[in-house]
Amino acid sequence: MSGPHGTAFSGRVGWGTRPAVLVIDLVRAYTDPAGPFALPDPAPAVAATAELVAAARAAGHPVVWTVVRYTSGMIDGGLFVRKVPALAAFAEDATGGWGELTVRPIAGEPVVAKQYASGFFGTSLASTLHAAAVDTVVIAGVSTSGCVRATATDALGHGFRPQVVRQACADRTTALHDSNLADLDAKYADVIDLAEALRQL
Repeated sequence: MSGPHGTAFSGRVGWGTRPAVLVIDLVRAYTDPAGPFALPDPAPAVAATAELVAAARAAGHPVVWTVVRYTSGMIDGGLFVRKVPALAAFAEDATGGWGELTVRPIAGEPVVAKQYASGFFGTSLASTLHAAAVDTVVIAGVSTSGCVRATATDALGHGFRPQVVRQACADRTTALHDSNLADLDAKYADVIDLAEALRQL
């Protein structure tokens, strides 16, 4: 890296020995064109995520999913739902089925319900991964600048090696996607290509 910091941001966390695929909020609210958080081009990320999930299952690696879910009235949404009122789509009594996963889990794959951006905040995710002896999380899903970024940052803080798969994430604009991946790769995670992730899995 050029510039005043030289190689200050050139480290890699690398892969451990026990990876899990972590799919963040890949639900109809983002992938359906009519959804409240509809992304302009989610199809490539959905296809890449499906490849990662299939590779993990074939190799016997855990797959864990997150969704956003609130109680009726959203009292458990705190200030987040005040900041982003469209999150009401994820209340348990909301219509539209926007919280339904686009790629489907199979029996035995945990689906972690969260109320905030990070999959680790206020959830059982870290305990589930630690108990399964996972040391590396291969992260896919949406959106790159939001829940993917927050989850990757918290993964590092919880002692997991975050590997964010470039082609398996999506955001509202290409610029947001690219700038957030660059910043994650500099400081909090390794951003990798789908081909490398599939090889490692």
